[in-house]
Amino acid sequence: MTDENTQGPVPSFRLPRVDPWSLGAIVIAALVLLPLMAVLWLAFHPTENIWPHLVATTLPRYFGNTVILMSAVGVLAGVTGTLTAWLVVMYRFPGVRWLEWLLLLPLAIPAYVVAYALVDFLDYAGPVQTALRGVFGWTDSRDYWFPLIRSRGGAIVVLAAALYPYVYILARAGLREQSGCVYEVARALGTGPVGLFWRVGLPLTRPAVAAGIAIVMMETVNDFGVVEYFAVQTLTTGIFTVWLETGNAGGAAQIACVILALVLGLVALEKFSRRRARFHQLSRRQRGVERIGLGGWRAWTATAVCTLPFAIGFVLPVCVITAHALSKPDRWFEQGLLRALWNTVATGGIAAVLTVTLGLFLVYGVRLTGRALPRLMLPVTTIGYAAPGAVLGLGLLIPLAWFDNTLADAWTAISGTDPGLILTGSATAIVLAYVVRFFAIAQGAADAAMGRVSPSLPMAARALGRTAGGTLTAIYIPLIRGSVGTALLLVFVDCVKELPATLLLRPFNYNTLATRVHEQASLERIGEAAPAALLVMLVGLAAVALLARANR
Repeated sequence: MTDENTQGPVPSFRLPRVDPWSLGAIVIAALVLLPLMAVLWLAFHPTENIWPHLVATTLPRYFGNTVILMSAVGVLAGVTGTLTAWLVVMYRFPGVRWLEWLLLLPLAIPAYVVAYALVDFLDYAGPVQTALRGVFGWTDSRDYWFPLIRSRGGAIVVLAAALYPYVYILARAGLREQSGCVYEVARALGTGPVGLFWRVGLPLTRPAVAAGIAIVMMETVNDFGVVEYFAVQTLTTGIFTVWLETGNAGGAAQIACVILALVLGLVALEKFSRRRARFHQLSRRQRGVERIGLGGWRAWTATAVCTLPFAIGFVLPVCVITAHALSKPDRWFEQGLLRALWNTVATGGIAAVLTVTLGLFLVYGVRLTGRALPRLMLPVTTIGYAAPGAVLGLGLLIPLAWFDNTLADAWTAISGTDPGLILTGSATAIVLAYVVRFFAIAQGAADAAMGRVSPSLPMAARALGRTAGGTLTAIYIPLIRGSVGTALLLVFVDCVKELPATLLLRPFNYNTLATRVHEQASLERIGEAAPAALLVMLVGLAAVALLARANR
């Protein structure tokens, strides 16, 4: 193509080629960041700025309780998880082979269920205090002293009993990966059992223990069911109070920003604490740690130490809830329970499939494309897991409500009919919150699984004419289906147990098993809450069983 006034051809302009994998990474990252950006915008542009009032009145109490709670739970869960992991890896004592797996089971029980069971068992009207009054002839609480269960101390014990497995499973894996020669050399140099733990075992597993404690502390900040039931005012309960009771979304967003800063500070502190920690194996053929036999009172003490957290975090809630669930069988056929079960399965199942699908797309796209933008977006998408459910609920509801109202107004102007609230009036908002909150689980599982696939296999498929999508479905998915299935189940179970985001985003008269348990238990109806709580625990047990099988 030429022009009369020019000697050469006219340059042609072409639009840059759109890479679907890069575009998909940007969209997924935007979806994860949307609620956090909405929270920041609301915090800095409130309709009514009550920040000075919060700072002068309730915020110091919220912040102080949260810091005390997360610190105490982190220490107690860290000590419990690390000590039990050390005992089951290093020593032989009665029941060690069973306890090694039984210590994982509290992961199946939501912390709020443990709280309801503990109060029902130990409170004034519970069987323990009733038996004490009967045996000793006491007539009321003034005749004897008993620890106050519904207190900050009770919340610390409950949360530590429910969350210590995060530390236990990481510490146990770290100890099992160490060479037994290290401990044999330390013993030959005269190091005793206590010194072996402090000078060898703990330093080698410090990164794993620190990561587990960081997860425990983040989950403590996220908790709403336990602290609300025990009347402990934290930053999370402050979001519910300021938003739902006073109707001030800007003030709730400002409290949410404090939570985000606290959580991001935890993550940064954990990474900073092990920035120079490096541990390397000295040989390819290492001999694993061999258990040392314990005898006499030491053996039974080790058994008792490992049994106690399992008893508080699993045996007690299971026994209490099962007794209530079986006392009146007709509660299993209540219409509200069946509807809550269906809502839980539907929202959790859709969210799990969507989360894992997006995780596979993102990880495969990053591996496939050579562009820098998707690689930069990959770590950004894990932020959602660090954000508490209450923060995500607040950050999603405001933009989704604006979109719903704008769409409804436009549709009404065009058709004359009101379509209602499409996103916030259905379970769509809940599903989106689940996807953002648990996307890191799916992404991590997909990344680890794809990393184990030999690069020669997808390269051969592409050389034989397979497209990128065909290679994903024909090569990767069949080889990583086990990890994909595990990720699906883990995300589904976390969706089933999630309470704060579900409470904030559910439509009117919409219940899941978690919200039904919370509603009934908050009204002191443990019997009515028991069937739903037992169903939640059964779902959790399935996930823990699969997790234990994968970690053999």
